Amino acid sequence: MKRRTEHMMTVVIVLILIVLGYGVFAWSGLYNIGADDPHWRLTYAMMETVRDRSIHVRSKDIVVPPLDDPQLILKGAGQYAAMCTGCHLKPGMKDSEIRPGLYPQPPNLSQVHVDPQDAFWVIKHGIKMSAMPAWGFSHDDDTIWSMVAFIQKLPGLTPAQYEEIVAKAPPDEDMDMDMGDGGHKHTHTHNQVDSDAGQAAPAAQLSLSMDGLTPNGVPDAEAAARAFHTALQTGDRAGVLALLAPEVTVSEGGETQSRDEYAGHHLAEDIAFLKTATITPISLASMAMGATAMVGSESTVLVVGKPAFNSREMLTLKHDGANWKIVSIQWQSGAAK
Repeated sequence: MKRRTEHMMTVVIVLILIVLGYGVFAWSGLYNIGADDPHWRLTYAMMETVRDRSIHVRSKDIVVPPLDDPQLILKGAGQYAAMCTGCHLKPGMKDSEIRPGLYPQPPNLSQVHVDPQDAFWVIKHGIKMSAMPAWGFSHDDDTIWSMVAFIQKLPGLTPAQYEEIVAKAPPDEDMDMDMGDGGHKHTHTHNQVDSDAGQAAPAAQLSLSMDGLTPNGVPDAEAAARAFHTALQTGDRAGVLALLAPEVTVSEGGETQSRDEYAGHHLAEDIAFLKTATITPISLASMAMGATAMVGSESTVLVVGKPAFNSREMLTLKHDGANWKIVSIQWQSGAAK
């Protein structure tokens, strides 16, 4: 019994010494916490093991939904381009301004495959003591799964394919673009608004006047957007077409038109409609993604004899070396707030 008590006392003393030693070491400031001073190899290997096992144990029971839906992948592309490339890069991107200073280095997701369960857990919950935030505080599960779906495809994309898919991505409604709705999803109700006319209203119901709004983010791209709307509102058909890239797509109500299709039909309807509409701007915001920029805006539209409605527009523009050209137009509308 006496020997057992001595053993217990020895263990207690050793534990106390370990705690005291750790306290002295921590208080001394001897450990260099700087990100430019790497861990010892053994320390780093232990931390990697702890991290990987922690993620896998918590993610192993997550049910992975179907990830091959093209619209889900497109949404994820927009999210990734807006939030992830600075750390995780993109095809053809060798480095970023922030990445060299990060330790440990984030994985280059354009070159490595990540397990979908692990990816979902990490995006949602983040990782302590790293630059990986917990996006679950600001993004719902469906949005996070869209990002997971996209990064499953990312390693197989060329730089051109990446830029193409990002240009087609829907606007990121979770980004702080002051779109006035707290990031809620929108239902396209354009046909309901003009149901008494017996047909869908022309796309120009969603064209916005940006007068009086302060530019924010990419002034040159916003200037091109202003020129686009001015041309529509003044009936300058040639001016509208001059701002549209050859590969532009015009999307509304589930229908997507090419440049020729839009020019041959809906453009004339849009110009005619704008002569009868009163448009009150609500918000405008823009953001840059390399040679691509997105300009999003919202307004209230009023036509005499019909209920007012809110309209949203997202323009994606690319710089061709001389000017910004519109490569994607997305219009949506809903009941006025």
